[in-house]
Amino acid sequence: MAPILVAQGIVKQFGGLTAVNKVDFELEAGSISSLIGPNGAGKTTFFNMITGLYVPTSGSFIFAGQKINGLRPHEVTRAGIGRTFQNIRLFAHMSARENVLVGQHTRLRTGLIGALLRPKRVRDEEAAAVTKANDLLDYVGLSRQRSSDSAKNLPYGDQRRLEIARALATDPQLLLLDEPTAGMNPQETDDLTKLIRRIRDERKITILLIEHDMKVVMGISEKVTVLDHGAKISEGLPYQVASDEQVIEAYLGKGAAAHGKSGRKSSASSPSA
Repeated sequence: MAPILVAQGIVKQFGGLTAVNKVDFELEAGSISSLIGPNGAGKTTFFNMITGLYVPTSGSFIFAGQKINGLRPHEVTRAGIGRTFQNIRLFAHMSARENVLVGQHTRLRTGLIGALLRPKRVRDEEAAAVTKANDLLDYVGLSRQRSSDSAKNLPYGDQRRLEIARALATDPQLLLLDEPTAGMNPQETDDLTKLIRRIRDERKITILLIEHDMKVVMGISEKVTVLDHGAKISEGLPYQVASDEQVIEAYLGKGAAAHGKSGRKSSASSPSA
């Protein structure tokens, strides 16, 4: 498949700190891929550049054939990239349904005049948006009985699902998930992993995730890219990355990488990034 996202020589510097260093990256359309690495490796910074929160110091991002460097976050969203965040960023005092409606904002056509006069086309668009919000809540496994609950009152796992529903409401071609299973118990993690696979298979959305749970990464990813100190140190199929000495060293230190070939695969599969 052709790549939907291409990163060419991406660098991000904060003063004298280089957070991302000359990273080249391609993401195939229709794939599920993971971006992993130890804490501070530059993963979330990379996501923030894709989505317009940061501007690369140098290098280019090409999404669906369009250069997206310099686009504002809402423009990146309109172009077809949705995301969730490492730390949940819901509108806490808004209902679950209202959070999903916010996600549809960039796709709605009603302007200020329409919102004030409320002709039939505006009322119809609003009704369709509510229906879509309810459908998305159902899709991610949130009960309609809780759709009017404030986001802050939802259980933690449901808040994670609500973030995904809000991202799906933007009609993305590419969905970026930043540690989607963080803080979940094993059953919640397994259920969310199944949902991620369903989103790709049923909605044909390309997915790139940052994830610390190596069981999730190895179980769901078709390609894994590893960053360490801002640089790409490994990339390939999950089992290839798991046995890469540079990856083992990044997670566990030089002693682990030098500990012979046997057991390398399991060693790289177990650490928390």
